[in-house]
Amino acid sequence: MYTNSWDPNNGAIIRSSDKGATWSTTDLPFKVGGNMPGRGMGERLAVDPKNSKIIYFGARSGNGLYKSTDGGVTFTKVSSFTNAGTYVADPTDTNGYNNDIAGLSFVTFDSTSALTNGATSRIFVGTTDNITASVYVSNDAGSSWAAVPNQPKTYFPHKCKLQPTEKALYLTYSNGAGPYDGTMGAVYRYDISNGTWTNITPASGSDLYFGFGGLGVDMLKPGTLVVATLNSWWPDAQIFRSTNSGATWSKIWEWASYPSQTWYYGLRTDKAPWINAGFVSQDTKRLGWMIEALEINPLDSDHWLYGTGLTLYGGHDLTNWDTTTRNVSISSLADGIEEFAVLGLASAPGGTELLAAVGDDNGFTYVKSTDLGTSPQTNWMTPEWTSSTDVDFAGNKVANVVRIGNGADSQQVAVSSDGGVKWNINYAAGTTQSGGSVAYSADADTILWSSSNTGVLRSLNQATFAAVSTLPSGAVIASDKRNNTVFYAASGSTFYRSTNIGATFSSVTGALGAATAVRDVVAHPTVAGEVWASTDIGLFRSTNYGASFTQVGSGSLSNTHQVALGLGSGAKWVVYAFGTGAAGAKLYASADAGVTWTDVQGSQGFGAISGCKLTGSGNVAGQVYVGTNGRGVFYVNVAVSGGGSGSVSSSSTSSTSASKTSTTSVAATATSSSKTSSTAIATTSTTSAKATTLSTSTTSKTSTSSAAAPASTGGAKQFAQCGGNGWTGLTTCVSPYTCKVQNDWYSQCL
Repeated sequence: MYTNSWDPNNGAIIRSSDKGATWSTTDLPFKVGGNMPGRGMGERLAVDPKNSKIIYFGARSGNGLYKSTDGGVTFTKVSSFTNAGTYVADPTDTNGYNNDIAGLSFVTFDSTSALTNGATSRIFVGTTDNITASVYVSNDAGSSWAAVPNQPKTYFPHKCKLQPTEKALYLTYSNGAGPYDGTMGAVYRYDISNGTWTNITPASGSDLYFGFGGLGVDMLKPGTLVVATLNSWWPDAQIFRSTNSGATWSKIWEWASYPSQTWYYGLRTDKAPWINAGFVSQDTKRLGWMIEALEINPLDSDHWLYGTGLTLYGGHDLTNWDTTTRNVSISSLADGIEEFAVLGLASAPGGTELLAAVGDDNGFTYVKSTDLGTSPQTNWMTPEWTSSTDVDFAGNKVANVVRIGNGADSQQVAVSSDGGVKWNINYAAGTTQSGGSVAYSADADTILWSSSNTGVLRSLNQATFAAVSTLPSGAVIASDKRNNTVFYAASGSTFYRSTNIGATFSSVTGALGAATAVRDVVAHPTVAGEVWASTDIGLFRSTNYGASFTQVGSGSLSNTHQVALGLGSGAKWVVYAFGTGAAGAKLYASADAGVTWTDVQGSQGFGAISGCKLTGSGNVAGQVYVGTNGRGVFYVNVAVSGGGSGSVSSSSTSSTSASKTSTTSVAATATSSSKTSSTAIATTSTTSAKATTLSTSTTSKTSTSSAAAPASTGGAKQFAQCGGNGWTGLTTCVSPYTCKVQNDWYSQCL
């Protein structure tokens, strides 16, 4: 995801030869920066249309061009291609996010060219170099390369698409790598036959205050294309269409009598009504922002799709644009597809079934299990932050819920007394504290907050949050769900507990044996004094308020991460944990208090288990939820046999078995069979370990929450708006960023 030093993972290319039924992975010797500046450029990965064994990949970070001749099994650097790109968004950046070379921007094959040794002979490659050259061509199937003559050099190419009937390339350019920037740009047409470039930019003069990103070329109607601005932050994105190869253009909206607009489109969000409630109705931006992905179906000129910083939009009447009325229909079409970085999950016994704190879209409440297949009418609002980083409920008063935000311009604590349906700001918090995790006391009178920037804080009876001096910064925290006076915490190898409502904590000597890192601490939802700690050597359980612990599952489950308890059969409780067991690093369940463990993940992938969030259902027996770092929330219903937590002694030898009863998607987008804004729950009986996603049809509004962010100091965050005509929000930026004017309507923290 990142090229920063704190992301240790190299990239990979994943391939399938059976239409996606199975996949194989080829590890790359470098990072690919999937969430870095320039991520919208492309396509960087391209298959030779005349030989599917040949694949090219344009890398970033100065790694250059790579080629596979065995269908993606192996890749070799193309040594003859030497311009690896030069553009760096901010060479002075110290966090590693903006100081990486954006690299190559696209690979485009000319399918009209001849074969050379069984390969397409003509290939175009783009680079982020607006000084030497940014578009290169090979006429000998990649053996040698040369800059395309007479090309524009002012901006960086983002997209390059071939219209084979015209034998022409269309290219969009911007003066930044994207996806947030872009204050100037161009659109060009390159005639391959005669080698001529034509500037077909659809705006000029004062009307041109943006770059260009998304590009859709109609394969059935030569000369027809659509392009999107990158970025027109105010009042909205603009999309242009031409039917004569860019000689003339029309807009999807125009100014009427300022500030009124004439829209040549209709917009519906039936599949995700919260998009309208939380975003469209709250802002001037209806069409979206950060539009880099835009496609016209090559087999259907009416069908088009584009991705925004919010969702996937599209429609099925695009050619209506060319009629007298010019009205096209746009809908949110991300049906069952999600990108959420899930930061916290909770399920309250006898209360709300699922509370999901997420990056970029704040969070969602599913009051009942039957709501899981229905798109929420709204995301978490009032207050509405960019992201919520954690959520918790009070064990004895489960309608009382607290959540934490990661903003910098207001109090970042909100409370609810109706299970998370409506929220209010908790003014006991300051405006410089943000992020981290939260624990609510059993009777809802105390909030313990392990913030991301000001250590551990506590508020009793809505008094001002004050530092808890007896806990280290960044401590993992939890509340006993039945005893209001007890809180738990851990840091490094040390376990702490408090018996005075979190006022002070004392360490428990040797509580966790040889463990050196505590990853998670969870209290039993209904049993006072039972608490679980997940560590680098496995799980520990205490039944005496953390005074002493016993390691459970030793030898069968190690290196554990998130741990959770969920309702099992009868009044029993099942323990779930991510860790390394007999089936590898996966999700396991135990119905005998951790004596034996069963793989309940099966073949379902969640990504790195260290980044997953976890909660068991407090209301539905056998149901468990997994929050992923970028793919939403999955859940599955699993029957695990055994004694259950709290009723089986540590010496029990009862065995466990798992039987999956259903795989279901938690929806925030309606399924295609739905005739209203609700979603049908897609349930299939199965014995395979395949869970499904909580889908809420969004991409990131800003950099995803897993990215490192500077500590809040009261200003707008990196990439946030900080000025422009009519702007009434923050005008200063958190250190080390400054507010830079991009155009009359938009200034940005860079």
